[in-house]
Parts: sequence; C-alpha cells; structure tokens
Amino acid sequence: MKDMILINPYCPEESKKERLEKIIRHSVGEHSFEMLTTAEEVEKADLRNRRILFTVSLGQSGINLSWYAIMKYLRLNRDALEGSVGGVILDGNSEIFTKSTGRSLVFTANRAGCTFPGRPLVEGTRTLKNYNIQARNLNTDNMGAYMAAGRQLVENILGYSQKHVEHPDILVLHAGNGATSNSLALWHMIKEHLPECRVNEISLRNGQVMDCRGCSYETCRHFGEEGSCFYGGTITEKVYPAILECDALVMVCPNYNDALGGNLTAFVNRMTALFTINRFYDKSLFGVIVSGYSGGDIVAEQLISGLNMNKTFALPGKFAILETANDPGSIAASEGIEERAAAFAANMREKLMV
Repeated sequence: MKDMILINPYCPEESKKERLEKIIRHSVGEHSFEMLTTAEEVEKADLRNRRILFTVSLGQSGINLSWYAIMKYLRLNRDALEGSVGGVILDGNSEIFTKSTGRSLVFTANRAGCTFPGRPLVEGTRTLKNYNIQARNLNTDNMGAYMAAGRQLVENILGYSQKHVEHPDILVLHAGNGATSNSLALWHMIKEHLPECRVNEISLRNGQVMDCRGCSYETCRHFGEEGSCFYGGTITEKVYPAILECDALVMVCPNYNDALGGNLTAFVNRMTALFTINRFYDKSLFGVIVSGYSGGDIVAEQLISGLNMNKTFALPGKFAILETANDPGSIAASEGIEERAAAFAANMREKLMV
C-alpha cells in the first residue's frame, strides 16, 4: 500500500499547475503515493483509514470544477473518508479564495469522516505575501517558505496519532442562558452519554469577555509567558488554565447572524496570547451548533479556521453536530434528536477514549 493518497483534481490549463506541481514534488519527497484526479477515480477508491493530501489548483477565479465534482461525492457519502487523516495544499493566482475554499474543503471532508491535525492548510496566494513572516524566520524567500510548509504538512499527516485517554478532560465553553438556550440544551443531551469524562463548563456570558485589543507581538508574547493577557478577566483566570489542562475543547455555538456569538469570537481572538507560548496539536476540537434557520455550516467553518487552522487544535472526524431549532426549548421536540445526540457522544468517545 502507498504511504498516502493525493486527491489532485484535474486542471486542464498547464500554466496554472506549474507552481502547485513544484510544491507537491517537494512536499511528498520520497514518500510513495497514489494520485486521484477525477470524481470517478475517487468514487472507485477505498479512502477509509488512509493518509490523504488534497492538492487543488484554483487559478485566478478560485474555482476548480473537478474539485466540485469530488466535493459533491464526499457530501453525499458521509463515511467515505472514515478513519482517514488529511491535509490540504491550495494554490491560487489571486490574493483571495484560498482560505474560503480551504475551510469548505476541510468541513466537507471532515463530515465524511476525515480527521485533520492542527494547521492542516497550506495556501499559496498569487504573490505569496502570506509567507513574508515565515520566510524571514526561515531565512529564505517566500517560495522556499511555501515549500517548507508543504513538507511539514506531509510529515504531520503521516505522523499523526489520535490521543486517547481513559478519562478525558473536556472543556466546554458557552455563552448561553441555561433556561432558553437550544444549543446548551443539546450539549446537555450529549453530556449524559459521557459519564467517564471529566467535564468543565465555563460560561462566557454577561459581558465578561473583552475582545482582543491588537497588542504588538512582543507585548502579546510577554503576557503569554505569564499565562495572561492585557485585559485579564475570565479568559486568563479560568479559560487559559482550563485550555492547558483539557484533552478536548467543546464550543457550544448558537448561530447568530451566520456567525459565532460575540463572546465566543472574543475568546478565539484572545487565544493569541496563550498561543504565542503553547501549541495545541494534542487537543481535539468539537462543535455543538444550533441555528434558528440555516447556516450552521458557516459557523462550523469559523471554528475550523479560527481554532484548527490557526490555533492548531486537532479536528476529529465529524467534529460538529449541526441542528436547527428556533423557539426557546424547541430542540427537545426535534424528531430523533436524542438518537443524534447519543451518536455524537459516541463519536466523541471513540475519538478521545482508550
């Protein structure tokens, strides 16, 4: 069996593929691989329990039609990538579209069962200005930093091992009203099926969380070395220590205007000070998301970009449960909700416990 599978959607324009092909060769190195370029090839392959690198050429438009065909297959076959570990290299000829495509790709593949280690996305914009800092740190040019990131991604994929413990410590962050919150009620249904886990719930409700003020890197790192942040408060006193101790982070997220709520967004932003000193590759991220109407996928993708792609939390396969409930308490009347909550808890147990 080959070391890994490359899902490299067909692109008919050779000039668009040159840079991507260069980084693929450098990233994969001596590792053996099987390359799939069409939806038909993907459908015929057994992609379960494999190491998978998605490599997509986006051009100037940010669109690769062959990838859309593959994405359709993955969205309709929710176990196609069960047990697999993946990463993504996206190469574009524009300063935009790579991150949005990456979030969508990871969300789709994760729903099909694929786990993504922390920092699973390597993206090349047209100018590669997104590698200015990395290039300076590595004493190379931006292309060299781009290729180094690709090589590291492949090693992360091949070397990834899910952490399992007997009694996982789970940190749950929410900003809900216990009497009316559908998202919090859904989490409590899930928690009933996790008796072996040690659960620490922290509320960020009632204006306790100031948003990031954008300190300089040196200032942010100084506070981070002290396990603190400029604003202090609940984030530094309760959340930072709990993050360092936990095996998994559960974000309980009502969908407000197709976005994370303000306090949860502030938490993600305020993680920067802790992140200057610590990495979270060995901690898993889960999401409990309830929308009044639609758009739960948008919130899930915000968690992916903010905490998995940026802050290095691992993304276990099928990391999020997405439900729809409008009136306060109506989640309890959703047909089959108890079964779905139990199934999500079972997935958490599988990913976290010995």
